[in-house]
Amino acid sequence: MDNEEIRELNRLYLGRDYPTNVISFSMSEGAYGDVNPQLLGDIIISVEKAVSEGETSGASLKESLDFLMIHGLLHLLGYDHESGDTQEARRMQDKEEELFLYLNRKHSNA
Repeated sequence: MDNEEIRELNRLYLGRDYPTNVISFSMSEGAYGDVNPQLLGDIIISVEKAVSEGETSGASLKESLDFLMIHGLLHLLGYDHESGDTQEARRMQDKEEELFLYLNRKHSNA
């Protein structure tokens, strides 16, 4: 998606009227969350944000997309950096770094 498209999803579903880099929609929550337990949910990424954040941090587009995919996946697995719990936020950040390094190490050896 681009920034305007993800902004609309962010506003509509999360009440935040601004573009964000990634949004995760869990399929395991709500009244029908147990219908297909193998299906975690959807991860929506703003490619436009990924490009601009990559330019700022010096990361390639692939690296930016990898990181955002990992971030969204961790949200689907129950990690939460927005709860105000700094220990939980650190736990999520550590897992992001671990998975990012693992994923990129695997690709560089391929």
